[in-house]
Amino acid sequence: MNWRHAISGWGGLTVVLALLAVLCAASVSLGAGQFSVAALWGGGEDAERAWRFLMVSRVPRTAALLLAGMSLAVAGLIMQMLVRNRFVEPTTAGTVESATLGILVITLLAPDTPVIGKMLTATVFALAGTLLFLALLRRVPLRTPFIVPLIGLILGGVIHAVTTFAAFRFDLLQSLHAWTTGDFSGVLRGRYELLWIGFALACAAYAAADRYTVAGMGRDFAANLGLNHARLTLVGLLIVSAISAVVVVTAGGIPFLGLIVPNAVSLLLGDNMRRSIPWVAALGGVFVLACDIIGRLVIHPYEIPIGTVVGVLGSILFLWLLRTRRNRLG
Repeated sequence: MNWRHAISGWGGLTVVLALLAVLCAASVSLGAGQFSVAALWGGGEDAERAWRFLMVSRVPRTAALLLAGMSLAVAGLIMQMLVRNRFVEPTTAGTVESATLGILVITLLAPDTPVIGKMLTATVFALAGTLLFLALLRRVPLRTPFIVPLIGLILGGVIHAVTTFAAFRFDLLQSLHAWTTGDFSGVLRGRYELLWIGFALACAAYAAADRYTVAGMGRDFAANLGLNHARLTLVGLLIVSAISAVVVVTAGGIPFLGLIVPNAVSLLLGDNMRRSIPWVAALGGVFVLACDIIGRLVIHPYEIPIGTVVGVLGSILFLWLLRTRRNRLG
C-alpha cells in the first residue's frame, strides 16, 4: 500500500498537473492551420497574424477543452455521491439527453433566444430529467448496483428518441447531431466563455465538498449531523444540470467522462470529496485533452470529433470498471 499512498499524495497530483500542462501546450500547437511559435516573436504582420490566430482559435479551444473536462468530471463525482452509485453520471442518468431536449424546445419556440437563455432552458430540462431518474429509482427494486445505470440509460434512450422524432419532424436533425456529438473544432473566442460558469460551479462544489461527502453516506446519517439532505441533493443536482447544459450548448455531449475519472480516483483515494475533487478535475482535463489530441492526429489534417473518441475509449473503460466493481462486490 506504500506505492498507493505515495501516488495519492501531493507528489502524484503535481505529476498529473505537469502532464496537464504538457497536453495544453500540445493542444495549442496542433491543428490544420499553419502556426509557428517563432513567428510570435518575429515582429511585423506575421507576428500579428500569429498572435491573432493563437488568441482567437488555439487558446480558446484548449481552454474550452480544459474547462469542460474539469467541470464534467466533478459533476460526475457529485452525482455518484448523491445517488450513492459509482455507475451514474450525466450521460447514464438522462441528464444530458434532457438538456438536449431543452435546447431543441427553446430553438423551436424562440429561435432568437441568446445562448445564455438556451443554457438556462437546458439546465431546467436537465434538472427535471435527473429528478425523474431519481423518482424511478425509488420505485424500482435495486437488487444490484448495476440496475441503476441501466435505468438511466433506458430513460436517456427514451428522451433521446422523443428528441430525435421532434428534430426530424421540424427538420433539425443536423442541429441535433451537433448537440449530441461533442466537437470542439468550431470553438473560437466568444463562443466558449459560458464554460467558465461550469468551472465556477465545480469550485462551488469543492467549497461544499465536506457536506456532499456526508450526504453520500445517506439521508439518515446526514440528518443526524444536522444537514438538510434534501436541500443538498437539490443544489447538487442543480450544479450537475447546469454544468451539463453549459457543455452541451457549447460543444455537445461528451459521454462517459463523469463516469471514468471519478471511479479511477475513487479506487485510489476513496470517497472523501475534499481530497478527491482536485484529482478528479485534473484527470478530467487530462483525459479530455488527450482524447482531443488523438482525434486530431489520427486522420490529420482532418479530425475525429472528441465525442467519438471519448465514446470508444470510455465504453472500453466502462466495461473494465463494471468487471472491477463486480469483483469487489463479490
